Amino acid sequence: MTTSQLQFRKKNVAIFASGNGTNFEAIINAKLPINVSLLVCDHSNAKVVQRAKQHGVEVMCLNFKEFRDKEAFEQCILDKLFDKKIDFIVLAGYMRIVGKVLLDAYPKKILNLHPALLPHFPGRHGIDDAYNAGVDKTGVTVHFIDAGIDTGQIIAQHEVPIFKDDSIEDLESRIHKVEHVLYPKTILDLINRGEI
Repeated sequence: MTTSQLQFRKKNVAIFASGNGTNFEAIINAKLPINVSLLVCDHSNAKVVQRAKQHGVEVMCLNFKEFRDKEAFEQCILDKLFDKKIDFIVLAGYMRIVGKVLLDAYPKKILNLHPALLPHFPGRHGIDDAYNAGVDKTGVTVHFIDAGIDTGQIIAQHEVPIFKDDSIEDLESRIHKVEHVLYPKTILDLINRGEI
């Protein structure tokens, strides 16, 4: 393969998701210069599984309880990622903490989307925590993951206002709209800069 062919080869991407899959759909629909080659999901009945099948994306569903430990669970995933020649990983509503096996294999190649302006309101309930804190703004963060909880290097952020008469559903809707634009844009920026 020539240098110019290497430069223009589409990146093979795995998306990890556990739920509805709206960010999975946003990434697919953005027509990025990537091949979404695999969905990794830990819930076989999650809506994202149907979305992936509709787009012809291979699905790997795993039940964590069927493995002796986290390392064995992640090694099974890693074997599949290597088999599919995955260049980088996108977490899109994946509700498991990524461990050492995957982190070591994909350093600075695993992206996450968090529904708050990190370092504020890390963890699973970022939207609720910001809403209940009474702050007047929150937002969306794209970051590389590391061994901590939402502590990895921040790549991009976008503020989302919180209005006095907002319900939590109003805020969630506004955050999701930003996510669906910011995540694909950030992925494209990273590709264009040669960082993933």
